[in-house]
Amino acid sequence: MRAETRLYNALGDSLSREHGLATSQVEFLRYFRDHPGSRVADVAFNFAAGIGAISKGVDRLEARGLVVRHPNPADGRSSLVSLTRAGSEVVADAETTFQKRLSDLVSSTLTPDQVATVGAALATLRAALERDRIGVPVG
Repeated sequence: MRAETRLYNALGDSLSREHGLATSQVEFLRYFRDHPGSRVADVAFNFAAGIGAISKGVDRLEARGLVVRHPNPADGRSSLVSLTRAGSEVVADAETTFQKRLSDLVSSTLTPDQVATVGAALATLRAALERDRIGVPVG
């Protein structure tokens, strides 16, 4: 956990300095890029976070003109969120910063084989946790 926290903080510092975004905001933008027209509830489920917290995060992105909410034709109580053109540009730039900084941090310590092994192990663990709905907040 400490290693993840240190990586997260270092990445966050770079993203904030270069793009004015928190790591979580970049993650939301990446999600909306990869899943256009998602509901806030979909994002909350994916990130194992509360709907209220995700909605506030989306509000901040919307205020910056990076995402837009559209009425959900299947459910009037929710809206669908999509990236704006500015959001698409920012997430592409931030993704480059994220990948470069992560590579700099990891490659100075781990070999490519170690990175592949750790990545595969974490992907397997994440899939099992998601499949079994472990760590999903209530409400």
